[in-house]
Amino acid sequence: MREHTQKIRFCKSRDGTRIAYAINGSGPPLVRAAHWISHLNLDWQNPVWRPWLSMFSERHTLISYDARGCGLSDREQVEFTLDKHVEDLEAVIDAAAVKQFALFGMAGGGSIAVTYAVRHPERVSHLVLHGVPAVSKLARGDLEHGHTEIKAFEFGWGKENPAFRQLFTSQLLPGATAEQFHAFNDLIRIATSPANAARILRVFYEVTLREIAPLVRCPTLVTHVREDGRVPFDQGRDLASLIPDARFVPLESRNHLLLEDEPAWQKFVDEFNDFLPASPAKPVNELDPLTNDLTEREREVLELVAQGLDNRTIGGRLGITEKTVRNHVSMLLSKLCVTSRAQAIVRAREAGYGHKT
Repeated sequence: MREHTQKIRFCKSRDGTRIAYAINGSGPPLVRAAHWISHLNLDWQNPVWRPWLSMFSERHTLISYDARGCGLSDREQVEFTLDKHVEDLEAVIDAAAVKQFALFGMAGGGSIAVTYAVRHPERVSHLVLHGVPAVSKLARGDLEHGHTEIKAFEFGWGKENPAFRQLFTSQLLPGATAEQFHAFNDLIRIATSPANAARILRVFYEVTLREIAPLVRCPTLVTHVREDGRVPFDQGRDLASLIPDARFVPLESRNHLLLEDEPAWQKFVDEFNDFLPASPAKPVNELDPLTNDLTEREREVLELVAQGLDNRTIGGRLGITEKTVRNHVSMLLSKLCVTSRAQAIVRAREAGYGHKT
């Protein structure tokens, strides 16, 4: 399983809300639209989320973030609407400086992903949706069930008695081990407050994608488990039928969040990797978003480091002292999230540096 080296940063959404985002892995960029149960500082430690994050970053530069009101993003005095969630995604993409990327959305995050893909068709190369309803609970008229769930979350989410959270977790992960069940149950308590949980749920429960889904123009993969306890299977099938030429893959499972030890997980991984293209040839800095955080001088130093030159030679080429080069290299190691010059060379060459003649 891939060892993560994510670096957490912050950006501001259009209304000033601070959004925490992280970049990990290498390869063509993959953006994960926020799922509302997330905490960037804890997700990699969670036995349910860790396989997903590891798989995403195995062949891609994964860009993920905490939704407004959740994790490390601002939680207080935050407005919740679908448009605000899309603006948060826009802010993260701008901050990560990626021009075109694959986009993944699960459950409510799928609503954000579809909306973004329609509004910015030139940015999204491929769209992957898992467990996303065409029409959410309140929007399709399931009012009594939907409002009851929201009230239960509002009053029971943060209590020491985990009964309310266990009800939700058992719908998401009926096949989980005791370790997976309890770890996820604890995560959803930490991820957000009871009031925010209820408000976020209400936003996603009111979404319908029937009008906007037919406007998606990029290649799309839709996956859905047959016995999903949170989002009915027919909702996923309906969504796939609305998106032009979307590929629909049923998965034989009861777990809304697939677990790494079940056959459906490997089926999803195979379909995911088969759907997304192999690493394309990219201009410098477009392949690895981490390098967009560099100054012009740091880019010059990184280019020469990637060519294998030592500090003295680099200083001579650039007209600066060897000590100044050493300081730049130290800063580059930090910004590239690596611990050695050799690792920096590998990262730089993956991003297109070191090939000038």
